[in-house]
Amino acid sequence: MSKKLSRRSFLHGSAAASTGAALGFGFEEKILLARGQDAAAAEPPPRPGAMPTGKIKNVEIGRLICGGNLISGHAHSRDLIYVSSLLQNYFTDDKVMETLGKCEQSGINTAILRLDERTLRILQLYRTQKKGRIQWIAQIKPRKDDLFSAADKAIENGAVGVYIQGETGDAFVKEGLVEQLGKVVEHIQEQHVIAGIGAHMLEVVAASEKAGLQPDFYMKTFNNKSYWSAGPTERHDSVWEETPQQTLEFMKSVQKPWIAFKVLGAGAILPREGFAYAFENGADFVCVGMFDFQVREDASIAREVLDGILERDRPWRA
Repeated sequence: MSKKLSRRSFLHGSAAASTGAALGFGFEEKILLARGQDAAAAEPPPRPGAMPTGKIKNVEIGRLICGGNLISGHAHSRDLIYVSSLLQNYFTDDKVMETLGKCEQSGINTAILRLDERTLRILQLYRTQKKGRIQWIAQIKPRKDDLFSAADKAIENGAVGVYIQGETGDAFVKEGLVEQLGKVVEHIQEQHVIAGIGAHMLEVVAASEKAGLQPDFYMKTFNNKSYWSAGPTERHDSVWEETPQQTLEFMKSVQKPWIAFKVLGAGAILPREGFAYAFENGADFVCVGMFDFQVREDASIAREVLDGILERDRPWRA
């Protein structure tokens, strides 16, 4: 009898052995084991161009957007202290470009990435070496004493959109600087680029609407479990006792496009559940941080969820 093992036989045997070993595992380990077995199967073939899209002004954007915190090594990691270092070591230049390439192959045409030197360097490599065409919406952190420099740098480097990062939006509103948020938005729009305001606190969107600001879109946290959708300060100090229900009810009255983020609760919510909740309850787009091995599956799930939505209480705004 041949002593050679085929890959299929090996995986089958490994799965059986793993199932036996899993009897002693806790809940989290069993989930990770199941995910590992799924990842061993061949990836589904990509479906280029199949992702449903919406338009923010003149920019056509896939409804699933690639988030960039993983690439920048600043993913929300709850109380874990090693995650940023892990991500920075995992996402080499080549791995970032591979991930962006898989996004494009899967119909994801836009990434939201931090404005920093690493992002600019890798985007330049991706465009020149890989001929990548993914659109970039830049996340910026304007300062009170310098409202415009970050936006200008992003636009000079090819960003099709620029938005004020969520914690920055929260801080400006807390300090009564709503007018300054409006000035940043207007400055971006004057350069014919779409402009947005990000927020963890619903209070930020409410203040913007009350002041008559005209961003082209909002970036607002949203998931069905209120799970890690804001930092501890925001949760306790905000005048809003914010719940997902309050967010979806308030956003019904907002006429501007809404990009929802943290829809998977920093990895605690399954994609099908998180995508369905966000889209069914009013989000026009979702921005999700993805590892390279998650891109195709997430894109497939997003398409299936979107195909199944027949009506929403909040009309599509993009």
